Amino acid sequence: MTRTDLKPVEFPTERACPFSPPPKLTELRDEHPVSRLAYPDGTTGWLVTGNSTARSVLNDPRFSSRGEHRRMAVGEGVPQPTLPGVFIFMDPPEHTRFRKLFTGEFTVRRTKNLEPKVERITADRIAAMREMGPPADLVREFALPIPSLVICELLGVPYEDHDFFQRHSETMLDYERTMHEVVEAFTLMEEFLTELIRRKRGKPEDDLLSRVAASDLTDAEAAGSAMLLLTAGHETTAKMLGLGTYLLLSHPEQLALLRKKPELINGAVEEMMRYLSIVQFGVIRGATEDIELDGRLIREGEVVTVALSTANRDPAFFGDPDVLDLSRSAGRHLAFGYGVHQCVGQQLARIEMRVAFRQLIREFPGLRLAVAPEEIKTAHLSSMYGVQSLPVGW
Repeated sequence: MTRTDLKPVEFPTERACPFSPPPKLTELRDEHPVSRLAYPDGTTGWLVTGNSTARSVLNDPRFSSRGEHRRMAVGEGVPQPTLPGVFIFMDPPEHTRFRKLFTGEFTVRRTKNLEPKVERITADRIAAMREMGPPADLVREFALPIPSLVICELLGVPYEDHDFFQRHSETMLDYERTMHEVVEAFTLMEEFLTELIRRKRGKPEDDLLSRVAASDLTDAEAAGSAMLLLTAGHETTAKMLGLGTYLLLSHPEQLALLRKKPELINGAVEEMMRYLSIVQFGVIRGATEDIELDGRLIREGEVVTVALSTANRDPAFFGDPDVLDLSRSAGRHLAFGYGVHQCVGQQLARIEMRVAFRQLIREFPGLRLAVAPEEIKTAHLSSMYGVQSLPVGW
């Protein structure tokens, strides 16, 4: 085992292509799948970029998810505030206690029952786009409203508040915002959700937050879990719908294949998730003891950042990984994570993407970009990568 032959590097953020990881990150994977990482707060940890090593870290209980291990890979280096119920920053058995409240709500069977609702919401957004006429911003009119409406109905959050939580969720995920802005957005979201939980306790309805409010969680724990589900439940899918549409329009031969063979949609969604890997700056774990990882010695207390984007482009796991192939079997991707912290809402996200992409390409056979590609701006310093807007015509 060795520790001294690698110079710490900063997390690479400069992309040469809007759909691919930063070249420096890919270079690290090919040369040093486990390398030293310099965090903005002045500490040094580790960066994992290969697929097999990523799986090892994410599935090893000796690597902890607890909040004290949190580091910001880019930005000011100060972790965002959090609430007690944000269970992605917990280890079993505490993590298990929280997660079991939600696993039953997001099973394949339960989420499949939501598909007609997703179909209706998607059809309504397409009708609204038609009525508006081209050009339209696909992010504002389609990609963002669909998962926002779905998660609002599922959780029991009034949709008239969607602008409020969308705006503040985006601020909390944006590493270009000041810590003052992030804390302000967090505080407003906390107050909003705590009050909503209290209302659900007093007047429960047939929704997920009412069931959470009826559990043994405190107001703060329930609000923390609600913030996690609300933010992750719309922001990730919205980013995938926007960036995924841009990807398809930039690969006309693959878009033509999907139009010709719509039955490929399930696998196509998996391939787009693999190819794009929108969790941009990785996931964080902390070593609870000395651990050997790919010949490197990770000391107890050291932090490891796992880069999902390069793991999902690892040629050891995927043939021609830098080629978008909507007919490939890409189900082994890590876009939803791996191990006990694998995304609890992944089945709902899959349904939303399958329905939305299927209807979009069917109803708009002439769908095209309404601006030059160089005019499309990406959220290059947001923890969830995507396009800020996507003007389209049809």
